Amino acid sequence: MYLELKDISKRFDNKEVVKNLSLGIKEGEILCLLGASGCGKTTTLKMIGGFLRPDSGEILLEGEDISSLSPEVRPVSTVFQSYALFPHMNVLKNVMYGLKYQGYSKKQARQEAQRYLELVDLGDYQEARTAEISGGQRQRVALARALVTKPKVLLLDEPLSNLDAALRVKMREEIRDIQRKFKITTIFVTHDQEEAMVVADRIGIMHDGKLTQVGTPEEVYLRPRDAYTKGFLGRVNSFLTPDNERISCRPEEMQFCEAGPFHGTLVKKEFLGFYRLFYLQVGEDEIVLRGDGNKDYKLGEEVFFCLKK
Repeated sequence: MYLELKDISKRFDNKEVVKNLSLGIKEGEILCLLGASGCGKTTTLKMIGGFLRPDSGEILLEGEDISSLSPEVRPVSTVFQSYALFPHMNVLKNVMYGLKYQGYSKKQARQEAQRYLELVDLGDYQEARTAEISGGQRQRVALARALVTKPKVLLLDEPLSNLDAALRVKMREEIRDIQRKFKITTIFVTHDQEEAMVVADRIGIMHDGKLTQVGTPEEVYLRPRDAYTKGFLGRVNSFLTPDNERISCRPEEMQFCEAGPFHGTLVKKEFLGFYRLFYLQVGEDEIVLRGDGNKDYKLGEEVFFCLKK
């Protein structure tokens, strides 16, 4: 593996935040660490970036232990949630700053920064102040500043969380395009399941300081190893059948039927354009089915459903 985490652990006071975590990342891939707040994913990222030192374990990059290297000499660049741009500098100088300690002359640094701004489609914004550009443009400035140093690993810590919904969708596509263009090994931390599914080559699900599963988006969604992973990656319906057997399945694995074998009472519905979500009370359980946007039922109506074959 290009980057390896070997049994790394980190404790704050009496709480062990990351617990003997091991993970391998291939060269050129983008891996998403996905989990709820407090699961240890950002702490893991900070240990890779050198901002925290593991209490135990090793971090190997191309076989070399980088665990004790400080952030400025580690061949890793981090884009933080806040972007951490300098408001008193223009866009070009923000990107040039990444080259400050790499032996470039001022002229060389300027030329290199201009080249990377062109690569992220910001060549016309060199003289703009960061406060004068949009959130998506600031995100690309932060990416250019991280990439201009030619790191071996790029770390992205919840980079889209400050953007509105439409811009998040656009920027996750741009990040994926930029990552492919540079073929840079990338670790992307997020709590957004859809974001991880779209961006990642592989996803690592984190829970309580541990990895519960690592695999492609298809593997972790369609073949989850445990109940936590299955539930975290989407809604799971669970209900008792007339035979007192409990069935657990995703909404897309169910459909309305003319008659049986199961039935429930419609208690809530949501119109979402080309589809609707229908919430059914089945005994003591509430489940949700996804239906055609053109097909509707009345609240309080008794409806039949079945599992798709």
